[in-house]
Amino acid sequence: MNKAELIKELSTHFDGSRTDAAHALAAVVETITTTVSTGEKVSVTGFGVFEKIDRPARTVRNPRTGERKEAAPTSVVRFRPGTDLKTSVAGGA
Repeated sequence: MNKAELIKELSTHFDGSRTDAAHALAAVVETITTTVSTGEKVSVTGFGVFEKIDRPARTVRNPRTGERKEAAPTSVVRFRPGTDLKTSVAGGA
């Protein structure tokens, strides 16, 4: 499912208004993005947790040339699915 399909599906909860669904989706995505980028966790009960993880500098190797070099420290987003999402995907309920 891509963004347009998600908006179409969400519009059923907004009396068929794709504009309202698009605004709602944009607000949720923007809020999660800005909150996680500041280092705070975003926890949606049953769905999951979004959090920022800091990775330290490390030595990496280019598999083609074998060259080793130092990779800079970086931050990445981690998503941990909640119990309800895991159960639904596994075919539970």
